[in-house]
Amino acid sequence: QVQLVESGGGSVQAGGSLRLSCAASGYRYRSVCMGWFRQAPGKEREGVATIWTGGGTTYYADSVKGRFTIAQDNDKNTLYLQMNSLKPEDTAMYYCAAGPAVTYGGRCRPFGADFNNWGQGTQVTVSS
Repeated sequence: QVQLVESGGGSVQAGGSLRLSCAASGYRYRSVCMGWFRQAPGKEREGVATIWTGGGTTYYADSVKGRFTIAQDNDKNTLYLQMNSLKPEDTAMYYCAAGPAVTYGGRCRPFGADFNNWGQGTQVTVSS
């Protein structure tokens, strides 16, 4: 059974940094789509960043481009999200997700429907 466990969330002041981790188990961590999504209270879920583990290609939402970096460590079966220059509007529950390697233009789409395994989430709170 696939398991995704996030960690690394917390509270930080605006301008600060956090690194989220997602430990994956239960499947061979090869050529799948993995991603980070977030959901703030009263808002729809947003695809923040995705990575195709087979080719390493990435996608970033415009709202985080240049500030967030998604990365994979195949040896550790771990996905990361490095978040720099955090803003109050980044406050949300962040979820790790994995799904089949269905790519479009060589990248995984930031759509939740493409992902069939989800972690429990980790809270990120950014204060001004």
